[in-house]
Amino acid sequence: MELIASFQVDHTKIVPGIYVSRTDFSGGEKIITFDIRMKKPNVEPAIHPNAIHSIEHIVATYLRNDPEWKDRIVYWGPMGCLTGNYLIIKGECTPKEVFPLVLAAFRHCRDYEGEVPGTTAETCGNFRLHDLAMAKWEAARFVEVLEKNPCFEYPVAEKLVTCSGEVFHDS
Repeated sequence: MELIASFQVDHTKIVPGIYVSRTDFSGGEKIITFDIRMKKPNVEPAIHPNAIHSIEHIVATYLRNDPEWKDRIVYWGPMGCLTGNYLIIKGECTPKEVFPLVLAAFRHCRDYEGEVPGTTAETCGNFRLHDLAMAKWEAARFVEVLEKNPCFEYPVAEKLVTCSGEVFHDS
């Protein structure tokens, strides 16, 4: 079987950023899957399942309530590797165009107070698997990355240099 698109990207060169993972069509409408990469794969520790679960709930709620974007949001959820999330949007858009939305969503998560939305036995399939404090910490860290110098294209160079100039060497 042929590898799917997300497995054809060299993960030793990915840095935190917002990337187009794939483009599909459904009923003649373009569907864009964005890789919202929060961590450097296989270098930084993955996001704890409790934290990414809380990020999922907070950010999904934010996105699906955003007046400008809510009708275009198809999906928001964590990657299995726990280094980021997928955002699926209907219609034509680029990473730079979704950047303000993603930044606002993560600022919202960073500043969130109160109960994480949808965390009861009736509203969540694993309602005990949440950690708001760690979700806020991870969101704050990602906001700093996005505000400093966001990356919008998958790296292709042999030596990985982050958008801010930091160099990672593979071991």
